[in-house]
Amino acid sequence: MADEKKEPWLNYLALTTIIFAVAATLSTFKGGGYSTRSVLSQEQASNKWSYFQSKGMKLYLYETQRDMLVLDLQRVPKSDKPTIEMYQKKIAEYEQSVKRYDKEKSEIKKDAESFEATRDEAKKHSNEFGLAVIFLQISILLSSIAALIKRKYLWIIAIGVGSVGLIYFVNGFLLFF
Repeated sequence: MADEKKEPWLNYLALTTIIFAVAATLSTFKGGGYSTRSVLSQEQASNKWSYFQSKGMKLYLYETQRDMLVLDLQRVPKSDKPTIEMYQKKIAEYEQSVKRYDKEKSEIKKDAESFEATRDEAKKHSNEFGLAVIFLQISILLSSIAALIKRKYLWIIAIGVGSVGLIYFVNGFLLFF
């Protein structure tokens, strides 16, 4: 039994299995990293949208106050100049606050959308690496079975499945499709 001759293709099987295993390990790490980035970006986007909402409520309060003052101003006799000036000054202050909150809301919205874009991009990478791990693990399994029962056709199938995994692995970095 010690004199049993090793078939040459088994050396190549071992080499391809190692390549698939390394690619699967790297895919797992990279996929996990992108998944974490996706979750963190979603959290940051949610925080920004909450902040956006609070600014919107404050904006609404200032708009309402301004509008109430405008209506009240119409009831003030035109001869009461000091009261009219006081109302106009307060209306101008509220108008300034309305403009400030409106500007802040647009900046917050831009930030939130940026975090959402980062999240979406990270999800794409993570999905590709996840698919790579699936195909690479199947190819490792098939290679192991091929080595145990010494069936070359199983190894050839494993190479095909592993090649699909390698394509997804490379696509996880480049997103070419």
